[in-house]
Amino acid sequence: MATIHKAKDNSFKLILGNHELFSEFLRDFIHIDILKDVHPSDIEDITERFLPLFTDQKDSDTVKRVNIRGENPFFVISIVEHESNVNYRASFKMQQYIALVLNDYEKEMNSNDNGIIFTKDFKYPPVLPIIFYDGTRKWTAETNFLNKTEMGWAFEKYVPKFEYELVSLNDYSIADLVGFGDTLSLIMIFDKIKTPEEISILSELPGEYIEQLSLNIPDSLKKLLTDVITVLLTRINVPREEINAIVDNIEQRGISEMFSIENYDVQETRRLARAEGVIEGKIEGEIRGKIEAAAKMIEHMGISVSEAMRILELPDEQRQRILDDLDNRGIAYDLK
Repeated sequence: MATIHKAKDNSFKLILGNHELFSEFLRDFIHIDILKDVHPSDIEDITERFLPLFTDQKDSDTVKRVNIRGENPFFVISIVEHESNVNYRASFKMQQYIALVLNDYEKEMNSNDNGIIFTKDFKYPPVLPIIFYDGTRKWTAETNFLNKTEMGWAFEKYVPKFEYELVSLNDYSIADLVGFGDTLSLIMIFDKIKTPEEISILSELPGEYIEQLSLNIPDSLKKLLTDVITVLLTRINVPREEINAIVDNIEQRGISEMFSIENYDVQETRRLARAEGVIEGKIEGEIRGKIEAAAKMIEHMGISVSEAMRILELPDEQRQRILDDLDNRGIAYDLK
């Protein structure tokens, strides 16, 4: 389980580390007008300054500095929670992050203009804390640190009252995600799939949505898209044949063809995979039986290995298996 979540952490690090997808994340899920103007070129990843300071760090935690043109910078802290168990320490962890980000900003400003942080007009930048949660349970942790503080009602004036923004994937339907119409929405749709059987919802996505994706997803994101989809489907034990069918369609035929019936049929893919497994098992059983029969013929009838193979119609590639079987049984034989 730890390995699966580690892989998923890494996949979301790829997602949130891509500035195109991160700007889509802000536009889609955070309802602040100024964020609609965020472009990939405005974003700077400064995660590495902070993560080493935490012993419980997640590979998918990110810290971004956003420099919107004509405005002072602001910071975005995003934490991804995959576990089904809700993290009730989330608000305190966010407070730690915020303090570190503002402390780092102080040092930067003071190094540019010594003493400025002690002036009356110096102000701290806003920090937007976000938790993205895609676990199966309802998120029940407090989003306001005040509510996590004992006797907060009595000491309200002295307790930090910040809230983190909770983005819970459970709160968004497939139709909601389709409405965003961007690359990130497709990734989130895949993330909502919790069992192999639910893959069937992919073939039900609106044609105009798939067409929109095919026009808007740049080639530079296709490799990232296939990598993330592979991780998300592998974690729920989707058969490799099905994953390959989807990924191959993206890489070879394009987004518009990835879920078409002629290129991808979940039930047929599974039926063929099962049938192939049954056939392979039957063939292996037949070969194993012929090898045992060959050993008995050689031992009791005194014929050569080649003659036994001819009689039993065994292919040449099975010769070594027969020899190994004879050696294991201590049977003398003639190779001719």
